[in-house]
Parts: sequence; C-alpha cells; structure tokens
Amino acid sequence: MDKDVLTRVAKQMVSPGKGIIAADESSGTSKKRFDAVGIAPTEENRRRYREIIITADGLEEYISGIILFDETIRQKASDGRPFPQVLADKGILTGIKVDAGLKDLASHPGEKITEGLDGLRERLVEYKALGATFAKWRAVITIGNNIPTDACIHANANAMARYAALCQEVAIVPIVEPEVLIDGDHSIKACYEATVRTQKKLFEELQEQDVFIPGVILKASMVIAGKEAPKQSTPEEVARETIRALRTSLPKELAGVVFLSGGQGDEQATENLNEMNKIGAGLPWPLSFSYSRAIQNPVLKIWAADPEHNAAKAVQALLFRSKMNALATKGEYKSEMEKERPY
Repeated sequence: MDKDVLTRVAKQMVSPGKGIIAADESSGTSKKRFDAVGIAPTEENRRRYREIIITADGLEEYISGIILFDETIRQKASDGRPFPQVLADKGILTGIKVDAGLKDLASHPGEKITEGLDGLRERLVEYKALGATFAKWRAVITIGNNIPTDACIHANANAMARYAALCQEVAIVPIVEPEVLIDGDHSIKACYEATVRTQKKLFEELQEQDVFIPGVILKASMVIAGKEAPKQSTPEEVARETIRALRTSLPKELAGVVFLSGGQGDEQATENLNEMNKIGAGLPWPLSFSYSRAIQNPVLKIWAADPEHNAAKAVQALLFRSKMNALATKGEYKSEMEKERPY
C-alpha cells in the first residue's frame, strides 16, 4: 500500500470545484439507454458516444475523474489514443467499475448482494496497467417492509471493505458506493435511518479490514423521501438530513464524499448538492458529485437525434451540466442559470 499515492489521488478526485462523471454503464444498461433514444447498441456506437464525453475540450475545468466500464477502458479515440491516455493528457483521472453486479441475497427476499470479489486482485493489476487510478464498487440497499435487514447491510459492507483493501494493495483509490435506493414510498425519516445504519456498518468493516481511510472516497446517496412518497423532500430538507447522516456516520479522516443522483431529475440533483454546500460550512470532507444520468441525459438525447452532426451540440450540453454541478460544489449554483443552457 502506497499511502502517499492514495492520499494524493483521493484529494485530486475531490478537488475544489470539480466532480466525477460516472460513464461506467454496463453493456446491458447502455442497451436500455440507447434503445430509449433509438440508437443501435453496438460496441462502435458505445465507443463513439463515450468519445464525445472523454475528448470534450474544457471538461477538465469541471471534472476531476471519469469512471469507465471494462469495455471502455480498453477502447481508443479516433486519433488512436487509448481513452485513459486521452484523459491523462487532460489531467483527468481514469476510474474503473469493478463489481460484477447484483444478485438476490439468499434467504432475504427483496434484497441484493453485489458480486465480483473472485479474481478481483488480478483484475485490479490489469486495470492499473491500463491507466486506472481509482475504482468503484456499488451495493444497493432497498427500503421496504422489514428491510433493509442487518444481514443485507452487513454482507454488502463486508464485501465492499474487502474490495477496498484489494484496491489499496495496488495503490488504486476505492470509491465505496452503498446506494440507498430512492424507489418506493418511504419517508425521508426512513431514508435517514437506513442511510445511517448502512454507512456506520460500512466504516466499521473498512476499519476491520485495515483500509486506509484517507485514501477512500464515499459515493453516497442523498437522504430523500422515496419517489412515490406522498410528501416529497425540499432541497433544504435533503441538505439538512443528508449532512446530519454524514456527521453521524463518517470518520473525519475520510478523503471526501461524492453524491450519486440516484434517479433524481438533472436540476434536482444539482440543486440538492448546492444546498448542502451552502449550509455545510465547516464539514471535514468536501461534498462533490459522481453523476451519471444527471449529467449525461441531455448529452445522449442530443447526440442520438443526429449522431453524424450533433457531437458539438452534445458537448455543449455536457459542459453546461458539468459546470452547473461544479458550481454546486461551491454553493454557487442558482436555478435561473438554467435559462442559459444550450439545449
């Protein structure tokens, strides 16, 4: 373990005014999103779309890192440069999703366990050679009737801690992502309780595995009422309850927190992050973003409308949404800025 490298990379990932793009959709997820906009889900089309994001001029002003999928980290830009090299040339870090997805948790209906530990040590060595400096592992926690159970929270936390230890063995910074799903009609109070239980257990397991906490990034879900809840959460409520959960659950030495959008609307995710940074002065961790759809939604739609001619317009949308979220990391976003969006 090289603690100096881990500390340096983790700090770079949460540099002031910057965040992370999650472009790590699996082939199956990409197919769903391409199908929805009428684009054939071929490997070449996936490469062309990812190239728009990775090669965008000026993206490095707002983005510190991009998380890739196994297929993508091996692909090249039109000029022949491997994607990780393109990012490195721009000063953007390359990340890699390494979990193998979700399976039903035995004896626990409605709950999932993340797989992918088998062979992970060897895969991490390969990803390091391909240019990865950080990695991501996602677990999901569902709120419902008598769930989440302690068994589900513990099993996922233990797997995530073992993943993190393997990452740090080869000086790759682990992002740990215990996503509390927004699906359902649960209250913000229920989300708070599930989030605190999940995050507390995760950091207990990380410390049990001797993971170097200053070389870890938490990818957290916001504390928010479920999408079907009769009372939806305001940005002020989300910010207050999310920060309360973080203060209750996280060690001060953690390098930083990046939030997932988790099915929120594009502007909603930006506004909620902004509110957190407006009221979160004095927190020991930077609060940033690691968004996928909340940044990519307009980008994919614009490109898909005319792939041969709309790349430049898609880049404008990418830069705009990235800039809005970068401003939100400083509490400087205002909803009226959306009037200037180029799409």
